[in-house]
Amino acid sequence: MPETCSTAVDQPAPDDLISFLKAIPDGRYRRGVRYPQWFLLLVAVLGILSGCRSSRDLEAFARRHREVLNEALGLDFKRWPSDATFLYLFNKAHLQEFGQVLQAWMVSQIPGGADGLDQLVCDGKTLRGSAIETEEGNHRFVAQVTVYARALGVALAQKTYDTHESSERAALKELLSGLDLDGVLIQADALHTTQSFFDGASPRGPTCS
Repeated sequence: MPETCSTAVDQPAPDDLISFLKAIPDGRYRRGVRYPQWFLLLVAVLGILSGCRSSRDLEAFARRHREVLNEALGLDFKRWPSDATFLYLFNKAHLQEFGQVLQAWMVSQIPGGADGLDQLVCDGKTLRGSAIETEEGNHRFVAQVTVYARALGVALAQKTYDTHESSERAALKELLSGLDLDGVLIQADALHTTQSFFDGASPRGPTCS
């Protein structure tokens, strides 16, 4: 089993992404660890926002910005993380906790925090190239559901699922289950507007349009 080295913080600053990232337990083995997990996750976030689409892209991003990152973060790394370092991180990282932490940080950027989260937009997409034909002649594919926050103009949460094992409605219910939806306007397509989808919801919300 991997040895974990949690660097949790007691009270992350609302606008400090690094403090949120440090709260995620490290799932890597201690031996051979050169870069703290929060640093690699931060580089990955910045790299993806800059257009990186692979671990090699992230390595190139880290190489280009090594000196700037060292100066801005008070570090002194002589080398940059390799693509293998990022692959190992993604293999061992607690990705579900990372998603929850990133969601909490994004919510903290909304004026008023979760109280200012009054509109959510839900959207489902099929991942291109993922469709395959089953032995029964049906098609199964990988799809993704995203919850956007209008107040931020960004995605708060995403969930990917195999259509042979789950559905868009189930995935969206799981995403929304971690949010306080009382009085929140939820915009989704007709698939989610049946009464059964909101069974057990608060009488005052959510509202679906």
